[in-house]
Amino acid sequence: MSVFLLKRLLTLIATLVATSAVVFLVLEILPGNAAQMLMGPDAAPEAVQALAVQLGLEQPAWQRYLQWIHGLLVLDLGNSYAYSSPVLDLVRERLALTVPLALMAMLITTVLALLAGVYAASRHNRWGDMGVMGLAQLGIAIPNFWFAILLILLFSVKLQWFSAGGFPGWSEDEGGGLWAALKALLLPAISLAVVQAAILARITRSAVLDVLREDFVRTARAKGLTQRAVLWGHVLRNAMIPVVTVMGLQFANLLAGTIVVENVFYLPGLGRLIFQSIANRDLIVVRNCVMLLATMVVVVNFVVDLLYAVIDPRVKASDI
Repeated sequence: MSVFLLKRLLTLIATLVATSAVVFLVLEILPGNAAQMLMGPDAAPEAVQALAVQLGLEQPAWQRYLQWIHGLLVLDLGNSYAYSSPVLDLVRERLALTVPLALMAMLITTVLALLAGVYAASRHNRWGDMGVMGLAQLGIAIPNFWFAILLILLFSVKLQWFSAGGFPGWSEDEGGGLWAALKALLLPAISLAVVQAAILARITRSAVLDVLREDFVRTARAKGLTQRAVLWGHVLRNAMIPVVTVMGLQFANLLAGTIVVENVFYLPGLGRLIFQSIANRDLIVVRNCVMLLATMVVVVNFVVDLLYAVIDPRVKASDI
């Protein structure tokens, strides 16, 4: 197990180093000047130059990269150009919305996909299977931002069950509370989950069908187990490796997908912060937020690799 874990940790570190270099270089070659954006197009060149020196933009790229990496390691992400506040505080405040939104969307995705996938596989080539897969194909074709607008029109404008946007906060002192906050995140979570649930349902169906053809399934049925007991007690666990793989990738997609959905619902999350920072050319915020999202993706994949060994010990043995 130690060799397996060590290999995964080394891969994790190497991936993060390569990701940081790519993120820095991509943002470095973007046209424009952050100091000029902050000062305005009519600012005097001397004032723009003075602000650039104050922000450290005149330093060589390699020096700014090393300073940025050092800041990441000690959790000193610098100050935002546009907000004039520490980036770490901005990110921490926005993550309090984005992470629960992504987790809620992942929970909805998992429940819908497993139920639909197992149901379709148990009725292979029958009307139930074709109906579920038809709905899944429709879900894959729907853009989540368009579905989000439809949800707003139906549940906010017509039925008036939910607000059309905004976030009341997690604390009752802010006028919100747990129930109000969860209610505000429900429609965004559903709009994020629809496409991912459709994809995961198809993967689950295929994986379950492959396992249903195995000999141990026939043995379990011969012992008198009901179809439900066979499906949920024996088949699903053996079909979980491809499902868990896709779930890990989907959680990363959900985190990235919040950029669009948070803007549709006017939610003050990490995605909206990135969008506003790009518009303001606040590169220090964009760089740290993109690196944070990339780190989440890499860490999620690392956790998925560890789950492989828990679900199927043969993965760990073959790796060693």
